[in-house]
Amino acid sequence: MAFQKQDYSVTKLLIRRLYHPLRTLLFFTVFLTALNYSWSQELPSSNTPIPVKEEPKPEEEKELKVNAEDLIKPQDSTKQDSTVTEKKPFLEYKLVSKASRKRIDRRNNIITLYDNAIIEYGDTKLEAGKIVIDNNTGDVFAYGIVNDSTQAYEQKPVFTQGTNVVEPDSIIFNKDSKKALTYNSRTTQGEFNVFAETTKKVNDSVFYMKRARFTTSSNPDNPEYYFLAQKIKFVPKKKIVTGLVNMWIADVPTPIGLPFAYFPMTEERKSGVIVPSFGNNVNQGYFLQNGGYYFAINDYVDLTVLGDYFTNGSYGFRIESSYAKRYSFNGNFRFSYENQVQSERGFSDFRKSTIYNINWQHSQDPKANPDSRFSASVNLGSSRFYSNSFNQINQAATLNNNFSSSINYSKTFQGEPQVNFNIGVTHSQLVQTGEVTMNLPNFQGSVSRVFPFAPKFGAKKGIIENINLQYNVRAENRITTTDEDFLSDRMFEGAQSGIRHTIPVATNFKVGPFSVSANANYEETWVFQTTKTTAVINDQGLATTEIDTLSGFDSYRTYRYGASVGTTIYGLWENSNKKGKYQAIRHTIRPNISYSANPSFDQYYDRVLTESGQDIFPEERFASRFDRTLFGAPGRNFSSSIGIGVQNNLEAKVRERDTTKTEPRKVQLIKSLNFQTAYNLAGDSLQWSPINMSAVIPITKKIDLNLNANLDPYALDANNRRVDEFNINNGGSLFRLTNAGARLNFTLSDKDFTRSEDDEEDDLGDEKVENRSLSQGGREDDLFGKPLDYAENYKNKKQDPEEVNVDEKRYRFKIPWRLNIAYTMTYNNAERQNEINRQSLMVSGDVELSPRWSVGGNTGYDFANNGISFTTLRFNRDLESFRMSFNWTPIGPNQSWFFFIGIKASALSDIKWDQRRQPDPQF
Repeated sequence: MAFQKQDYSVTKLLIRRLYHPLRTLLFFTVFLTALNYSWSQELPSSNTPIPVKEEPKPEEEKELKVNAEDLIKPQDSTKQDSTVTEKKPFLEYKLVSKASRKRIDRRNNIITLYDNAIIEYGDTKLEAGKIVIDNNTGDVFAYGIVNDSTQAYEQKPVFTQGTNVVEPDSIIFNKDSKKALTYNSRTTQGEFNVFAETTKKVNDSVFYMKRARFTTSSNPDNPEYYFLAQKIKFVPKKKIVTGLVNMWIADVPTPIGLPFAYFPMTEERKSGVIVPSFGNNVNQGYFLQNGGYYFAINDYVDLTVLGDYFTNGSYGFRIESSYAKRYSFNGNFRFSYENQVQSERGFSDFRKSTIYNINWQHSQDPKANPDSRFSASVNLGSSRFYSNSFNQINQAATLNNNFSSSINYSKTFQGEPQVNFNIGVTHSQLVQTGEVTMNLPNFQGSVSRVFPFAPKFGAKKGIIENINLQYNVRAENRITTTDEDFLSDRMFEGAQSGIRHTIPVATNFKVGPFSVSANANYEETWVFQTTKTTAVINDQGLATTEIDTLSGFDSYRTYRYGASVGTTIYGLWENSNKKGKYQAIRHTIRPNISYSANPSFDQYYDRVLTESGQDIFPEERFASRFDRTLFGAPGRNFSSSIGIGVQNNLEAKVRERDTTKTEPRKVQLIKSLNFQTAYNLAGDSLQWSPINMSAVIPITKKIDLNLNANLDPYALDANNRRVDEFNINNGGSLFRLTNAGARLNFTLSDKDFTRSEDDEEDDLGDEKVENRSLSQGGREDDLFGKPLDYAENYKNKKQDPEEVNVDEKRYRFKIPWRLNIAYTMTYNNAERQNEINRQSLMVSGDVELSPRWSVGGNTGYDFANNGISFTTLRFNRDLESFRMSFNWTPIGPNQSWFFFIGIKASALSDIKWDQRRQPDPQF
């Protein structure tokens, strides 16, 4: 009767509405039916032939999916009973199984899947050669299978749950308790590859492993190193906690071991301790360096605090922070302070000093606000910081003679006319003298060009319609101090302030083939301090001057005007017979004549007299109260001059060597050849200025030769001073070469000799080095060495496997290389020296001897002083999981070396060893 009642209930399910008391019983019945149908069919007795049944179609399999919500009686949404708890559906996901062969043992209630067996339930997936499901206990056994022909153990289990993947030799999993036991499992979590002989899965987030080894090697089957622990607790994507752990290299145990260890595995940034490096310094003794703490404040900003300590009492600390907000801004800040003690107290060479440096880089995304922009590039501090620092990572910075900084905010107000203003702070510091100049603050404002007589519609024509004017204002407060007085009360002594207003007016028009332009400029300058110069008699009885500073507002006004006429002349030569290399040559000449005049403003000058009004100088002496102001005094002498200039360039069409190309190729024979001089109409002697010549001559597609020279038409007297007599009339040549220079700078690489002509525009020189070298005044190339910033995590450059064939992995036919060459020469003959006062050649480059070996360096030779310039050598070895490098400065005042070996992975970046020999400090 019970069986009939159950069958009757099923019938009611199909033709009548389901009632609440039968829900649980019916749900269990449907689940068993779907489970058995999705796995297999019942095996008949051995005496009965096995009927052939077709596999269900994909559409039929979809109909077997049981949705628990469809089996629950709909409830009235207006009724709410807090005492009734909604029951969780028995079958939450569709259970899918696949295999080449399936067998169901009804008697023992065991299901066996064989050959490419797969079980999927929700985010859990189990793949294996053989899977056995015991429905009595809920255990699931997964094994590989042995290949009959090769006797190899194949189709090992692969257990996937979410993003966690485990690949053991065999696995035991209980589908009720969700616990598992695996043997010889392997899993990958972030940078770690974890192997364990036995693994016990307690829940979805905790694994216990016995005799486990983990590594960051890219070859997990044969790692070059690993850590071996007898027992570990493994939390995926979070941490590995071990007991006794030992480091093995090439399957050989090392003395490196710990009683316990903690390895973070999160992919997000986490705060943590930074392990310092240790060693011995000749000047400061034993040390601990670059140890501290990293604060992962949030997704936008972090903070690193590092410190150094030496046994002789020297210490230092650094604060570094990087910040970024997508589509808004990014930057980094660094403050370094060092208290240095040289030698020991009581010795003659004992010295004690403090140095500091502030470096801040900030840039704004142009898309954040097109009408306003804020940027900062700050590099200020002690002049001897880069030459004496404990942690000098940028050798090129030691050669920098100037520190500079700028902080700017600009705003644009759209409209007609457009208004722009800029507020900034600038800083300049000379390393040799320690002189510091700051402009704090600067203000610059401008109103865009206005055409008051232009028509409302149509193009502007004629001299009147093209008249335009602007308005510019510049306010500045300049502070000049020394390195010692910087950031002290004495810093603001002698500060100067001033405001200058400028209104330029210009117009242009055409007269036949000539382009004519005229301009005038009006300036008004406001100052808040002036000077008074008084004649006095000093203690030696000589007449001299005494200057007093007077506070108060004062101003002066100046103006100047000028005009210019220019045109363009073309010369063309064509090869009529179309034979030879050159098919056509075009010479472009752009002559220009200009006139400029600066009136005399002697009304702002007074004779220098004593307090009583006496003139004690043998000759009249004049001084202006604006002499020592910010913008200086206006000109006292009237000047009127004519400028003459000629610009040339030479281009040609060259026949292609490839006969398939019919069009000639355009090349530049001379990029530019310019001459410029002036004639002073108001002068009474030496009216002609020297001719300034400059040229850019292309040697190859990537190499240009830059030349410059000055040609003086006047002669020299016996004291090597210019006299008002032409050199040709004094028995010399037409012009006298006073100085000249040549400059050559180019980059070559192996790609320049292998790429096709279609790649001509690909310039390796466009690649920029992204490090602090540029912010500290370094170069984009490595002519002065590369910075050694080992604080940054090493980044692997992944190569597309399709680009590397099997032969190139074994035999390296192509050796990548790169060569930078810079040549500079300066000739001086202004006073008959006839000498090359500067001539140097600098070379730097890198050669990749093998896919994992690279050698590089930089050096140079000073031909004028007969000496080798700054030289460094660098060696880098990629040890797969490790990185090894050695940098050496063998000669010069900056002799030093640095050796480093460490693990690449960021999670184990503290496992490293470095030794260094710092340059001797310069006092």
